[in-house]
Amino acid sequence: MALQYGVSLPQGWTMDLAHIKDPVEAYETMTRVAQTADEAGYNSVWLVDHFHTIPQPSQEVTFECWVTTAALARDTKRVRIGQMVSCNGYRNPALLAKMASTVDVLSHGRLNFGIGAGWYEHEYRAYGYDYPDAPERLRMLREAVQVIRAMWTQEEAVFEGKYYHINGAINQPKGVQQPHIPLLIGGGGEKVTLKLVAQYGDACNVNGDIPTLKHKFEVLRQHCEAIGRDYNSIHRTATTICIIGETDEEALAKVPPMMKARFGDAINSTLVGSLDTIRQRLQTYEEAGVHELLINFPDATQLTSLQRFAREFIA
Repeated sequence: MALQYGVSLPQGWTMDLAHIKDPVEAYETMTRVAQTADEAGYNSVWLVDHFHTIPQPSQEVTFECWVTTAALARDTKRVRIGQMVSCNGYRNPALLAKMASTVDVLSHGRLNFGIGAGWYEHEYRAYGYDYPDAPERLRMLREAVQVIRAMWTQEEAVFEGKYYHINGAINQPKGVQQPHIPLLIGGGGEKVTLKLVAQYGDACNVNGDIPTLKHKFEVLRQHCEAIGRDYNSIHRTATTICIIGETDEEALAKVPPMMKARFGDAINSTLVGSLDTIRQRLQTYEEAGVHELLINFPDATQLTSLQRFAREFIA
């Protein structure tokens, strides 16, 4: 399987729209990036599910994930649209499954559904959500993915758990894709999250340098073998950053401080460097078992790097 490429859209969360003061212009800038990715041959575009900016909460724009997903479903024609990832704690999973089914129809079957346990405590508190500890958030996620799959596959969905209950829930339309919308579970937790992927997921997203990715995928393989699941049936994604320079040194000098902090030493595994370096690193991602790379272009709003990468690396 040839390596595929997705684009992390500028949504405001990382202050990537802060230079645009008109919110309408900011949205139109974001959707132009999605449309450019659509036209240039990328496989997918992705949105985060956050309310406040990082590294500090600010008054800068941050577009809501699912409303934006629906809008992009109509603003684009071919590219797949996903969330990296929906926070389970922010929406009832039965309602979220209904929302996703509707968006899959709006997009004519181009939705990737991403979900995770959630982590940004500040947002939870600010918006009035309870913030359970990590083990409980993961237990809630386990129930949520079962609710979502039931809503997508059963005529009158039933589930009785500790955290979620549905009884004869009807979800029509269920979406376009068969047997159901692809379910991506984000996170690299080896004992719980990757086991959930093996049990319920159609796709995963893990991050880190190349040795870390290889290790996480091997853990996932072991979970699949333990339950008789075909490991290769899981679409494996990873997130990276891309800055193209004439030399590696020139590209590294352009890495924003926030990205340096986020990726740490793993920056040396990312797509930051000359064209030759990037070409070599793409090969290492593919050899590690990645099916699709979700790329953050720090200068995405300018479109030039997005377009250049497509010319150089997308067949």
